[in-house]
Amino acid sequence: MRDFHLPGRSTVFASNGLCATSHPLASKVALDLLQEGGNAVDAAIGAAILLGICEPQMTGIGGDCFALISSPGEDIVAINGSGRAPAGMSSSALRDKGLKAVPVDTPDAVTIPGAIDAFCRMSKDFGTLELSRVLAPAIEYAETGVPVGPRTSFDWIEAEGALQGVARDSYLINGRAARPGEVFRAPGQSEVLRKIAHEGRDAFYTGEVAEDMVSSLRALGGSHTLDDFAKTACDYGKPISGQYKNVELVEHPPNGQGATALLMNNILGNFDLAAMNPLGSQRAHIEAEAAKLAYDARNRFLADADHMTRLEHMTSPETAQKLAALIDPKRALEDPTTLSEQVHKETVYLTVVDKNQMAVSLIYSVFHSFGSGIASDKFGILFQNRGAGFTLEEGHPNEADGGKRPMHTIIPAMLRENGKVTSSFGVMGGAYQPNGHARFMTNILDFGMHAQEAIDAPRSFSDAGDLKVERGYSDSVRQELADLGHQVSIPETPIGGAQAIMIDHGAGVLHGASDPRKDGCALGY
Repeated sequence: MRDFHLPGRSTVFASNGLCATSHPLASKVALDLLQEGGNAVDAAIGAAILLGICEPQMTGIGGDCFALISSPGEDIVAINGSGRAPAGMSSSALRDKGLKAVPVDTPDAVTIPGAIDAFCRMSKDFGTLELSRVLAPAIEYAETGVPVGPRTSFDWIEAEGALQGVARDSYLINGRAARPGEVFRAPGQSEVLRKIAHEGRDAFYTGEVAEDMVSSLRALGGSHTLDDFAKTACDYGKPISGQYKNVELVEHPPNGQGATALLMNNILGNFDLAAMNPLGSQRAHIEAEAAKLAYDARNRFLADADHMTRLEHMTSPETAQKLAALIDPKRALEDPTTLSEQVHKETVYLTVVDKNQMAVSLIYSVFHSFGSGIASDKFGILFQNRGAGFTLEEGHPNEADGGKRPMHTIIPAMLRENGKVTSSFGVMGGAYQPNGHARFMTNILDFGMHAQEAIDAPRSFSDAGDLKVERGYSDSVRQELADLGHQVSIPETPIGGAQAIMIDHGAGVLHGASDPRKDGCALGY
């Protein structure tokens, strides 16, 4: 139980349905849809689409999504809503230009948006409400406007320079980033969403909307075609999982980096974390070393599932045991390799559990803040830059090429015990996400924290040779980490953000938690 003398958040308890998102309006919309008879899938889609208006620097209809869906008595289903590179993309052509990486702010980085296809498919296959009803709140808010939240404004101001061309007209207010309380409107997106509500996914991937996106990208040198958009389709798959202290961590399979979280947890399982101070230097050091090794494996092996051959190696306990043996409790490792993927932390994560205990764990992103910074001319659809997640290294499984999906940072997760899902959760923050999953899980299982406490607790993250340590840690811990050989810094922005719902099957009660690092909240009924 938290100390009520100190600022903090209480866990939200409910028995009929609960949602946790990074913006209050999205949480309210999800709850409204549940109370109107919608299920967790309906609520998750409605909230996610609205978050593209509430937090346009983080996500939007020009982006990708991944989801895990759990229905009682059935296997968890993984939905891959990530788009592919246009057929005309060529790593050799980019290398011939002298490039060492895919530029983040050109059409070369723009992969085909996959989220809308996934949302329409999820609605058709799992939802109980008509798609037009699910999208109605986002359509209205896009037209009439959303007051900008404090954290959203903070991120908006930081990323203002990423916007280019017509995107500056669509995503700046009077030529500058939105300030807290100012109203942001997206009438072009409202029009697009109306079309999707009545015509389905084809309204986005064919016809006037697709023509706007293709012509806008080609005018800037993109190779995108109408055929690239028309062929976009999400996939259903089987999740991957691993055990930690008799609790199963369920992750989305590649091209997401869920295998990295499983490997990191497996490495940490070789250490007695429970004997350490949860906010001490020893725990932060061991976790940082495990992250270095797990992320090194990610950078060498993870790719589009059709091109990846080392998944079993990554998730094997024997691999983790060998890597754990490389960790020196008294000294920091040099980073095993430079990150092959360009990583940023612009993502929204949400989770919903309904009265029937259907659970949805959903993550939705445009990658960098404001994605590529490029928007379509007519409708103002902001394009993601997920193509920057490819490498230009010849022969690498994640090498950029037409029709491939890039390695993705965004990963939804669930916990399962005795065959039942007991938590649906996710941690935003780009590269941090696998580390965030491991931190959340070990906070709960090793240190006995409740979900809200586990989210609130200070974070650290070894990011490309820099050990970022939030201000919630003491100066003495930072010094101890420096003495171990880490390059230590205090990040300008907090590390990630998280949402979680715990399911108490015995009592029939849901426990909701939402990260104070964001503007959002958990709501239930």
